[in-house]
Amino acid sequence: MSNSERWQMSSYQLLLAALFLTGCGRAPSFDVLGSFFPAWLVCLALGLVLTAVARWLVSRIDLVLALPVLTWPSLMALFTCALWFALFR
Repeated sequence: MSNSERWQMSSYQLLLAALFLTGCGRAPSFDVLGSFFPAWLVCLALGLVLTAVARWLVSRIDLVLALPVLTWPSLMALFTCALWFALFR
């Protein structure tokens, strides 16, 4: 392997490493009483609260769900991801 081929290969490796290391930034977090909580944990808690409110609303209007075992976890995941994208992306 010649020096030019070796240099070209190392430049590709450097470019690949730079692309993969772009996600290694500081994670968003909240300071709550001196302790830092990750932002995804806050979004998860808010998603749980929003899902509980949605469940209360569905029970108030007497709506019958076909598969509540799939509906509520999916709704919680939807709320959590929507909050994450709305607040931190």
